[in-house]
Amino acid sequence: MWPAIPMKKGVTIKSIERMFQGKFSSATHIQLLWKGKESFETIFHAIKEAKRFIYLQFYIFKNDETGRALSELLKEKSREGVKVYLLYDHFGSFGTPRSFWKEMSQAGVHIRASHPFKWTAPFHYVHRDHRKLIVIDSKKAFTGGLNIANEYSGLHLRRRSRGWRDTGIMVEGSIVKELFETFKKSWNTWRGERLVFRQEGEEPQTKKEKGRIPALSIFVYSRKGRKRMRNLLRHSIENAKATISLTTAYFIPSRRMIALLEDAVRRRVSVRLLVPGKSDVPAASYAGRAFFTRLLKSGIEIYTYRGEMLHAKTYVFDLHWSIVGSTNLDYQSLMYNDEGNIGILDVSFASKMIEIFEKDLKESLKIDLEQWHRRPLLEKLKEHFFALFKKRL
Repeated sequence: MWPAIPMKKGVTIKSIERMFQGKFSSATHIQLLWKGKESFETIFHAIKEAKRFIYLQFYIFKNDETGRALSELLKEKSREGVKVYLLYDHFGSFGTPRSFWKEMSQAGVHIRASHPFKWTAPFHYVHRDHRKLIVIDSKKAFTGGLNIANEYSGLHLRRRSRGWRDTGIMVEGSIVKELFETFKKSWNTWRGERLVFRQEGEEPQTKKEKGRIPALSIFVYSRKGRKRMRNLLRHSIENAKATISLTTAYFIPSRRMIALLEDAVRRRVSVRLLVPGKSDVPAASYAGRAFFTRLLKSGIEIYTYRGEMLHAKTYVFDLHWSIVGSTNLDYQSLMYNDEGNIGILDVSFASKMIEIFEKDLKESLKIDLEQWHRRPLLEKLKEHFFALFKKRL
């Protein structure tokens, strides 16, 4: 049995499992990754220490300095006898040349592309594998919003370009096996070679894990799975008792989500929303801003991040239930994409999440309703125009 969480709470392990239709696993160690350079140093170090296998799944894998550095490391590990498998999204990595993948393949890295474009079904290209995942030796796993590119790793500074503020998570414990199973299913979907979790020489886990933290794999890759994910978010919002802190790179709310957030405020729940001050997808940003007036009137606090390009997707409810991953609060993410997240039901972890959230707010501008009303007419016209296409942005 899981230990009781010592606080008044709106969600429980049972209620989450019932709503998501999935079972909690556990983590024995969790590390938040939210500083680009340090995050990638942690990832590269873990890959260098790999002894048996490395499984990677990414939406964007560029052939810039960061991508080439990781490519060279993976080729080196493959030559050492480590089994390396890489799954990349065809749309997200569209600009990466075939020669880049060919070189890795020739070095022994097994590579597959998800959701390739097909002339026989061009509209299926809207479905994208937005997940980011690394599983190493059945011991460690990484996920979150980080892609493989300079803007995430900190090397953008060499080009004097703008970096991205993102959040990832590294976990150890039984949850790693759950994450392997999600990779295995994706790999098999795109006709990759057969994978096994246990490798020769690996000892079975016979000892009870110590310091177990309830962790839930929230990886979805079907219409039914996306519905379960939306239900989980709805359940988390509906059952929040005190605070909701949302960070998302792309915010285009449905009518239902707006109503859920408004209802939360009426229950005297403090709702704070952090979005980019400047987005890499301006059309999506304008579409989301079309709803700011209504949200502000209801009492929701909205902040626009003024630091690096905000790309994080993190959600914290009542200082004990947290979700970190790739899911944005927009139609593309909630209706079409394959997404990957981890839910952590732990007060200590949630406290760290809120600490980072508060630091981000110090780099942000809080929107004042009266000033918002006075924004230029052209901005209002753009918002209403792009809101017409909100389900396709």
